[in-house]
Amino acid sequence: MNDYIEFISKAKRNLQIADHLLTQTYPLVKDPSLFLAVLENIYSSLTNSVDSLIFFERENKTIPPFHDSFESKLNLFKLKLMSKHNISQDYLTLLLDVKELLNNHKKSPVEFSRNDTFVICSEKYDINKISVSQIKKFISKSKVFYELVNKIVGEY
Repeated sequence: MNDYIEFISKAKRNLQIADHLLTQTYPLVKDPSLFLAVLENIYSSLTNSVDSLIFFERENKTIPPFHDSFESKLNLFKLKLMSKHNISQDYLTLLLDVKELLNNHKKSPVEFSRNDTFVICSEKYDINKISVSQIKKFISKSKVFYELVNKIVGEY
């Protein structure tokens, strides 16, 4: 099996898990800390979609060899593939926003839930709030990005 097909399959699975956690599990549990698991799956879906596109292009020899690191693949995606496939800057922004939220969570000394939102505080008490509506927007945009990449790599 080709690498890009494996990555696009993983991206789809991550989206399904994120959607299930938000629409099925969260209403039962009502614990906003579950949003972190949803964010991790959204992030995995986005990175797997990017990886799928990169490996698809590499297999077709339209891009040069690259290092298998996040920064290298992100730069390749940003500089070569976004313009080639008319991919909106919004998807790159989405990927970086979700990554930043997850990084802030890892560095955060204080986190708590309040009124269906999950609040992450930095050491300087900069606050990031994660809400259901925000997560729904992330999932929606991620699905559109997945469909776009899936159409490009030809795996229907």
